[in-house]
Amino acid sequence: MASSRTLGTFRLPPLPTIREIIKLFRLQAVKQLSQNFLLDLRLTDKIVRKAGNLTNAYVYEVGPGPGGITRSILNAGVAELLVVEKDSRFIPGLQRLTATTGSKQRSRLSIMAQYLCDVQHILTIPGQAFVPKPEVDSAVVHFTPLTRPRIEQPFKLVEKVVQNAFQFRRKYCHRGLGMLFPEARRLESTGELLELADVDPTLRPAQLTVSHFKSLCDVYRKMCDEDPHLFAYNFREELRQKSEKRG
Repeated sequence: MASSRTLGTFRLPPLPTIREIIKLFRLQAVKQLSQNFLLDLRLTDKIVRKAGNLTNAYVYEVGPGPGGITRSILNAGVAELLVVEKDSRFIPGLQRLTATTGSKQRSRLSIMAQYLCDVQHILTIPGQAFVPKPEVDSAVVHFTPLTRPRIEQPFKLVEKVVQNAFQFRRKYCHRGLGMLFPEARRLESTGELLELADVDPTLRPAQLTVSHFKSLCDVYRKMCDEDPHLFAYNFREELRQKSEKRG
């Protein structure tokens, strides 16, 4: 977990691939909507190039889906991009991005977006504004990347802490955070993590603020520095090995 102490120009971490997004949200193309997901970003780049020079242009995209062509449009240096989506599977993600602490929509996506950017819900567009009328409203969300992230730890470390915290979202946060540690030391290490981070173990994941996660990540980083094997630990792998031994 070694990293440079010198902070230069901050760069956002790489986005998950379109294939990873489809897998994460268990998305399948809907025939009735004439959907086909284009995964090859070389092809989406080529499609966007055929639209001409989009530098500083204002672009309107209908049906972005998982965002393949959207990425290519953004990479073309547009001034502004407005996307309109009627498939409700892609719309709840917007609510998660802006979800506040304690809300039902609060998720790991909320934390991962909000620690890197100021995320604002600009406006809601009612379904009746569209023809034909969709079954859900639409939302416009504005991202402003931060000069320095609210959690100054490696992206993979933040992702791991947040992912573990939310995997048992209806239970107390100590349940998921405990999965960061091997079973033999889980109780002791989880208690140490929460105590040093000054986080109430009976808070549920959705009640944790970005500041809570900053403290958790900072403490977990120190624990990983003290134990070089800790970051590589995967509780699912430990379960698999135990299952094989029993078999």
